[in-house]
Amino acid sequence: MKTFLRGLTVAGLFACAALGANTASAAGPYPNHPVTIIVPFGAGGSADVYARVLAQHLGQETGQSFVVENRPGAGAVIGTQYVAKSAPDGYTLLMMSNTQTVNETLLNNRPYDLMRDFTAVAPVNEAPLVLVVREGLPIQSVQDLIKAAKAKPGQLNYASSGTGTPYHMAGELFKSLAGVNIVHIPYKSSGGARTDVLGGQVDMMFDAVSTMTDLIQTKKVRALATTGNERSNVLPDVPTMAEAGVQGYTATIWLGLLAPKNTPKDVVDFLNAKIAKIVSDPQITSVWAKSGVTPMKMSPEQFTDFLKGDIDKWGKIVKSANIKVD
Repeated sequence: MKTFLRGLTVAGLFACAALGANTASAAGPYPNHPVTIIVPFGAGGSADVYARVLAQHLGQETGQSFVVENRPGAGAVIGTQYVAKSAPDGYTLLMMSNTQTVNETLLNNRPYDLMRDFTAVAPVNEAPLVLVVREGLPIQSVQDLIKAAKAKPGQLNYASSGTGTPYHMAGELFKSLAGVNIVHIPYKSSGGARTDVLGGQVDMMFDAVSTMTDLIQTKKVRALATTGNERSNVLPDVPTMAEAGVQGYTATIWLGLLAPKNTPKDVVDFLNAKIAKIVSDPQITSVWAKSGVTPMKMSPEQFTDFLKGDIDKWGKIVKSANIKVD
């Protein structure tokens, strides 16, 4: 009898193991149901636009739906926190920008820590900004601007889409490296800032190359420099900040994908490989190039180091400029 019962027990264990294997097999490999990409910004912005491009192509690559959901608010904190508290299974992802790396220093009371609560998946793309000044301002170059700002500290001003945004931080980095005092005027959106520069109410702003190109070409604003390491293919006649004499200056808008901490490595690696394939597609890179956007490719480990470096870079600017959120 004991031998019989022992046999039943062993058989039962094998049956359970087989059932578990069959259940896992039935579930199938990742992804086996829709994946949500949370965008912690409003609809229509660059993060939203490129998240939808990514979702479409990830869906085509995997045969599974990737759905974009906007959860804006509190300087991107609401959507970011939502993903931080989501299950680490690869089915809830975060489309982030360098707004989040700035927030690590700017927002002391945020309910998450980027490097503690997330896993780096992959970068997506980056784009330089362009520094423009209003028509009528007698400044023709970055060196003219620096001389004017030093001659009259605090009299020139620049607009941005809000405190801590890439447009704002680009201005603060310029002030720090050029050693000038230019007053920051925050707006609730880049559109409002842009309107007042065009209207002559504000002297200048850092803005997206894709947005400003037509305005530059029609001479409604004057471009002084772009903010990447190389000249923009969209504005090839405009020097970079380094070429204009501000050494060490780089300030781009970049996007990337994060997952909750402890997301399985095989899921992270799978997503990283798919995203690298998508951003390398010649049709995609060709379209992006027309807007001055460059694909980014890194391993999860390289992207982790990139995030740490960006947090450190902007943290120093936030502290040295004593930037506060109103």
